[in-house]
Amino acid sequence: MGELLRCITTDGLVAATALDATDIAAVFEQIHKTSAVVTAAQGRLLTAASLMGCQLKESGNSITLRINGDGPIGSLVAVSDWQGNVRGYCANPIVELPLNAKGKLDVGTAVGKGTLFVTKDLGLKEPYNGAVALVSGEIAEDITAYYAESEQIPTVCALGVLVNPDLTVRCAGGLLIQLLPAAGEDTISAVEDSIKDLPPITAMMQEGMQPFDIVKRALKNFDVEVLSKDRAAYKCNCNRERVKRVLKSIGKEDLLQLAKEQKITEVDCHFCKKSYAFSSEELMQLVEQEK
Repeated sequence: MGELLRCITTDGLVAATALDATDIAAVFEQIHKTSAVVTAAQGRLLTAASLMGCQLKESGNSITLRINGDGPIGSLVAVSDWQGNVRGYCANPIVELPLNAKGKLDVGTAVGKGTLFVTKDLGLKEPYNGAVALVSGEIAEDITAYYAESEQIPTVCALGVLVNPDLTVRCAGGLLIQLLPAAGEDTISAVEDSIKDLPPITAMMQEGMQPFDIVKRALKNFDVEVLSKDRAAYKCNCNRERVKRVLKSIGKEDLLQLAKEQKITEVDCHFCKKSYAFSSEELMQLVEQEK
């Protein structure tokens, strides 16, 4: 589990959230057996979802980030609960691309052009939905654009995933800095000065910096205090009862067809790859329950 830290400047004008997402990205890679550039892209999206999810106020709230791009990865999905625990999947786990001009994994090309969709389930009758065109496909810039266009919150987002030659995750993390409503031009200038020479997240993590060290470095012109320190993990909430509800949702006719065609129907979870087996008799019982 990675440390998830929420901070605020002592003047109450800037909020910052930082996450060590190394374990989160590593578990995703182990489950989905992704190539390096896919691990980097999905790891960034999972980190962003966790940073945004921990800002939700009540138990049961969740946020879903979905990217529909025209790159070879296709779609990517990341879901976070209100504590920052995340799960995710992508359409194409294996994508091989040459490094970009900077010698880095080419996440932007892998994702391509498209749209970032944000859905917040706040326990109301209808979820909140927002969408923004992808700026670069590099994820962090796209999250920044979402906040600017959909929520009108000046935001700095930094995300990073460093992948080893054997495709395991060396380190991963993220930082979200947001100006609060009372912030003025002086605060904006101070934040801009603080971050203008900020190293990449993974570079700071390789130096041994923890989330609070990263926040202090990113807000070097401010005094910072910790609001909360928690742990976030890659966590799937699937179970047999949830899968039953999904099967019921496909309708009685399709359930009957499945029951007639095969003795055992297997349903795999997109997020954790766990498989659930249902006999034809069990499917018939679900049909009867629907009646």
